[in-house]
Amino acid sequence: MLTNERHDMIISLLDDKQTIKMQDIVDATGASESTIRRDLTELENQNKLERVFGGAMLTERNLLEPSILDKSTKNLQEKKRLAKFAASFIQEGDCIFLDAGSTTFQMIPHLKDKNVVVVTNGLTHIDSLNEYGITTYLTGGLIKSRTAALVGSQTIQALQNYRFDKCFLGVNGFHVSYGYTTPDPEEASVKKLASSLARQTYVVTDHTKYEKVSFTKILDLEEAVLLVDNLPQEAIESLQNNTTVKVEKR
Repeated sequence: MLTNERHDMIISLLDDKQTIKMQDIVDATGASESTIRRDLTELENQNKLERVFGGAMLTERNLLEPSILDKSTKNLQEKKRLAKFAASFIQEGDCIFLDAGSTTFQMIPHLKDKNVVVVTNGLTHIDSLNEYGITTYLTGGLIKSRTAALVGSQTIQALQNYRFDKCFLGVNGFHVSYGYTTPDPEEASVKKLASSLARQTYVVTDHTKYEKVSFTKILDLEEAVLLVDNLPQEAIESLQNNTTVKVEKR
């Protein structure tokens, strides 16, 4: 297979899956891993993809925030399993901050028998929290249309009235050197403040966010426990030099 044919096939695979593993490309093209690594480097230099641990993903602008609809429908089953895992760290009677986001939303059904109090800036969380009879406080603030998160000075002011046993945050990327990041500085400010008001912070994110970096830093890795699914052992070992990593087992 010619180089340009391999490149076209790699981009085609990414268009279908958004993220692909090295072995998937080797199987599809019949080329060696060393050849595919060179292909990925060349395509990354052309800004056609982004290399990640063990594979590649489509290039995203680090300022572009996916909509809540996009997030809620992507990797849904993985998010449900990860959310159930995250909820297992909540104890009876905890007061928690539940960040706006599609994975934290999936935690809500697992809170109904824990007698918790929830504070959230996630507008999409409210109906589900109410449905399960969970005591809930909603921050005020400006509604971000893409993510339905409440942000801004009113949100910051409201949060300062609370103290949490645990804080659960979603992120757009996590990286050994650059920490936890998200596209919007206002959302980052809310996440950072909520974390500072909690005894323990958990970042709940799937493996596709590994080595991704968005515009605004939220926290350093060591400032939160990382709850993640399906990471290669080498990545886990690298991250564990900087923070506590808990991996959801399928």
